[in-house]
Amino acid sequence: MKTYAYKGYGQDGRTQRGLVSANNPKDARERLARGGTLSESITPASESDHRWYARRTRNFGVDVRAMVYHELGALFSAGLSVDQSLDILIDSPELAEHRNILAVVRDEIREGQSLADALSSQSSRVSPFEKAIIEVGERAATLDTIFEELAAFLEEQRYLRDKVRNAMIYPAFVVGIGLIIAVFMLVTVIPWASSLLEEAGRDVPALTRAMVSTGNLVRSAGPFVALALLAGGFWFKHRARTDRALRCRADQRVFGLPVAGRGYTILSNLRFARTMAMLLRAGVPLLEGMALAGRATGSPWIESLVDAESETVRHGSTLEDALRRVPPLAGSLPGWVRAGEASGDLPRLLTNAAERYQRQWESMITRALGLFEPILILVIGGFVLVVTLSILLPILSLSHTLE
Repeated sequence: MKTYAYKGYGQDGRTQRGLVSANNPKDARERLARGGTLSESITPASESDHRWYARRTRNFGVDVRAMVYHELGALFSAGLSVDQSLDILIDSPELAEHRNILAVVRDEIREGQSLADALSSQSSRVSPFEKAIIEVGERAATLDTIFEELAAFLEEQRYLRDKVRNAMIYPAFVVGIGLIIAVFMLVTVIPWASSLLEEAGRDVPALTRAMVSTGNLVRSAGPFVALALLAGGFWFKHRARTDRALRCRADQRVFGLPVAGRGYTILSNLRFARTMAMLLRAGVPLLEGMALAGRATGSPWIESLVDAESETVRHGSTLEDALRRVPPLAGSLPGWVRAGEASGDLPRLLTNAAERYQRQWESMITRALGLFEPILILVIGGFVLVVTLSILLPILSLSHTLE
């Protein structure tokens, strides 16, 4: 049977929308009619991208995927099959907005596809890393454990991402308000104060003249500069999609930035160590695990370097030596790998390394914010002082004229 999406009317005349499993559209109409629903339109769920539920299910984000993986792991542990587990998830109220994706996944599994292929084909949010992990679980018949670890990993990644975003809310708000006030003062208030002095025949203070010139420059060239930056951003984004070398060069320069580069390095080591530990525990071969862990760092430069080093490992090099040849990962991580290989428990040592990197990351974020916020306040305060003086000086000069 296939899953069909329908729109119709119930016995009370109200509009109803949902999913129904049937052999064909005619069978779906008959099933709905027996349930008291008069169908207006019936469309295969896999072909319904333009309809109401597709708009609600496109955002198959990390929160939703973590929930799905947690539920699947628990259901598999209870002995349920994939088909039965998906039936339960489709009827789950918490996943009502995403039941269309789950229904199509169920249909594709019934047609013979693997769970990994079915999930990745229905949502671009399912990363190659997740697909590879699920494939390993299917081959090793350990999907229950795999899904639990994968859900925990996604939640950890979400926690790190949310921590960065939350930490930047206040600075971004202050900078945004400061820029708005600055543009308003430069474009309107300061020129007005300067014109008053000129009409009174008084000399305009040098500070006010400088701010007026700055305001004129912002007013005349500002829109063009903004459009140029916007166009350049779109061009770079479009070009980077197809030019891997460009992505790697841009990413490599980020690592060289004073503060952000250090944070990016710690975060990349954290992601690599945590991902590699999970992959090795799941039974993924070392070479395949290196490629996936490099991709999980989110750094195109590291990904390309790790892909190249995986070939040296294939020809006899050790993981420790390979990581030493990847500059962002060449700090303390190779030492953890050496200790893990010597102890015969590399996944545990990599997990310990990830926990250490996470503490470093949290400590760095705390210190950076502790320094950034007062510096930002001083910069904004200094600008406000300059703007205030450029307004007060003409007013004071005008008041002397009136006396």
